[in-house]
Amino acid sequence: MLKMSLVSHLRKSRTLHRRTKDDEDDEDFCVVEWDGDGDLWGASGPLMRADLCKNRAQSCGSTEEEEDEDFHIVEWDCVGPQECSSGLWSESDQTGQDMVTDELILNNPSQLLHINQIQQLSRYLPDALIQCTWTLVYNTFSHGTSLSTLYRTMADHDCCTLVIIRDNHEQVFGAFCTAPLKISSLYYGTGQSFLYSFAPHLEVYKWTFTNSYFIKGSKEYLAFGGGGGHFGLWLCGDLNRGRSQKCETFNNDLLSFTEDFFIDAVEVWALV
Repeated sequence: MLKMSLVSHLRKSRTLHRRTKDDEDDEDFCVVEWDGDGDLWGASGPLMRADLCKNRAQSCGSTEEEEDEDFHIVEWDCVGPQECSSGLWSESDQTGQDMVTDELILNNPSQLLHINQIQQLSRYLPDALIQCTWTLVYNTFSHGTSLSTLYRTMADHDCCTLVIIRDNHEQVFGAFCTAPLKISSLYYGTGQSFLYSFAPHLEVYKWTFTNSYFIKGSKEYLAFGGGGGHFGLWLCGDLNRGRSQKCETFNNDLLSFTEDFFIDAVEVWALV
């Protein structure tokens, strides 16, 4: 494993560490910048994310640096090159190889969410999914806009599901389900289901215990949350149009920019 001594500035502004003679004697030492968002940058670009590596904080030996509370020396053990990321999907991520972000493994990059958004969302998943593989089973870019196709691609995946939607106003939102998406005569799912929206910051709407209207699938529509004649999220059969309303199941705000919206893109991920 590659071991490097890295210097991070705790403020959001990028500041370089003042190298000492002891630093120069360390062949593994490199000067980096901290951008305030968890990304480390060196002369050749992004190095690794702080939350993907184990760290051991050591006190700084320089008297000058001891007086500066914003500096500390951190020793990192980097597990592997795939765990290093810049916070956005790069062209090298499009190779189809599994990507690692935190304890999550994605078999493909998402075209709707950035890495940091996926990490935020993953914190609301059940504990059993802290270490899981995200498998992209459906997206409108490859499969077209058809609810029947979505059901067909989910047929071999009996697991939790994450639905990501982008509307015609570029707003991203969706639902987490503790079951696969399928045609059903009744509502199904569990209380660990939730709705979410990035508007632009993440808002998560959990189960209110009012009813158990988590997921309802048919040939004509797919719905998440209900009660009082309203759906938290409703998608039509051709996956071109949708609707979001406040519902009793999740007591959510509107997920989309407007109550009725046109769908720009959909991704469905199987979480195993």
